[in-house]
Amino acid sequence: MTTTTPDIQPAVQYATQVAILGAGPVGLMMANYLGQMGVDVLLIEKLDKLIDYPRAIGIDDEALRTVQSVGLIEKVLPHTTPWHAMRFLTPKGRCFADIQPMTDEFGWSRRNAFIQPQVDEILFAGLQRFPNVRWLFSREVEAFSQQHDRVMLNLKGPDGERETVRAGWMVACDGGASQVRHTLNIPFEGKTAPDKWIVIDIANDPLGMPHIYMCCDPVRPYVSAALPHGVRRFEFMVMPGETEAQLSEPQAMRQLLSKVLPDPDRIELIRQRVYTHNARLAERFRVDRILLAGDAAHIMPVWQGQGYNSGMRDAFNLAWKLALVVNGKAGDKLLDTYQQERRDHARAMIDLSVTAGHVLAPPKRWMGTVRDALSWALNYFPPVKRYFLEMRFKPMPQYQSGALVADKNAKNSPVGKMFIQPKVTLEGAETLLLDDVIGAGFAVIAWGSNPLWGLSEQQIARWRSVGTRFIQVVPEVQIHAAQDNAEGVVRVGDTQGRLKAWFAGYPASIVVLRPDRFVAATAIPQTLGKTMEALSATMALKTHAADVSVEKVA
Repeated sequence: MTTTTPDIQPAVQYATQVAILGAGPVGLMMANYLGQMGVDVLLIEKLDKLIDYPRAIGIDDEALRTVQSVGLIEKVLPHTTPWHAMRFLTPKGRCFADIQPMTDEFGWSRRNAFIQPQVDEILFAGLQRFPNVRWLFSREVEAFSQQHDRVMLNLKGPDGERETVRAGWMVACDGGASQVRHTLNIPFEGKTAPDKWIVIDIANDPLGMPHIYMCCDPVRPYVSAALPHGVRRFEFMVMPGETEAQLSEPQAMRQLLSKVLPDPDRIELIRQRVYTHNARLAERFRVDRILLAGDAAHIMPVWQGQGYNSGMRDAFNLAWKLALVVNGKAGDKLLDTYQQERRDHARAMIDLSVTAGHVLAPPKRWMGTVRDALSWALNYFPPVKRYFLEMRFKPMPQYQSGALVADKNAKNSPVGKMFIQPKVTLEGAETLLLDDVIGAGFAVIAWGSNPLWGLSEQQIARWRSVGTRFIQVVPEVQIHAAQDNAEGVVRVGDTQGRLKAWFAGYPASIVVLRPDRFVAATAIPQTLGKTMEALSATMALKTHAADVSVEKVA
């Protein structure tokens, strides 16, 4: 007698160097950067398409610089409104704080309005440039595990089919309710705010006024924000006992909008949604071959627009490090510097966002009275007032340790801070932003001198192998003096005089930039060789060709 076994459909198998969970802005940015660095990427999303409901509306200069790094800035800018001021109003309409940071030290306006789904679409479309990047939508992660050299994932497809993924590394960008973080038992420290807010997006802006207004009404605080393409966003605090269903009813919606519009019936509603504000931070950002980024690592209230931007900082900080490790150019100890650098700043941004929320909606009524009195008093102290209105209170990232060589002798060292991005002039007379000259890798930038002078041939070869560009900056009037040229060095003219001013502020004439544009080290020509050796060690760069082996996943 012959027996037969029913056919069992084998699971579809995928192999990749990096698996990214979540096709939100952080996952999309990670995939774009890794894609341009030649890394094999598989992007996995549980939904069937990108999210299109209202989310972030503020993108800052650091995030735009990140977009610039993957070559998509010209497509994103038309969907932004630069120089977007934030104005705090008393219940009677008096503006007590008009925050207008007018600096463009990083190449872009510090505060910009945008509509997140439009930019997410551009980031997703950008992945089509890279044959080494693939994506899977409508996938549920049923289980995952990791070994010393791989991460294994079990997926369920849209029709219930089984799929397996073998990856060298996994980056979890799967949101505030991260399944990966829960499974790894990583504590998510912090709290959920008791307040909820309803967000209402309206087409053909019925107010038309620019900027964003935060009305500190003790009865029901609200926000009114002008967005690109004629969209107006209103946000109202949800009062105790109210539900999203109740507030979505026509009469309730009309009552809310009557606070801000003379004719609340004459609107073109796009959508509305209720949000809860959380302030939480993961205890760890890395567990062996799995890393957390974006909301999976930290979530914060929206009041400073830093949830989105903090996630983009994560993406830029982690992506270049992961690319070096996967491409066999650095040891995986480099990835430990990701949490070392990002976690403290994420905490600072959470604290800032919570404080801004208390300014808008104080927990106690008397706090609002004190706030209004202090706002009047600031008029008599112009320097203090400028400190707030120019947004100097915003905690800028400065890494004290990590993938850098700290200058312990300098009281005001630029090491660990983001470098400026002025305009520079090339020898062919073309004017560009500095990052467009540097490209996607490292840079050694020297004021006036040859940046190769203090390095050995072996050091030059090693740093070129990780994508380093050597740049000599001269006053713009000297850019056409051919006798100053050095082979293998890019010469640029200091178009705006900002680079000269930057170098004049520190006892160094050479700066080493990481791919994320943070200062990794400073030096003078005589100390550059020693500094680069120290930086190579702290970044765990492979020192010999024999040490370099690209991670492949069979």
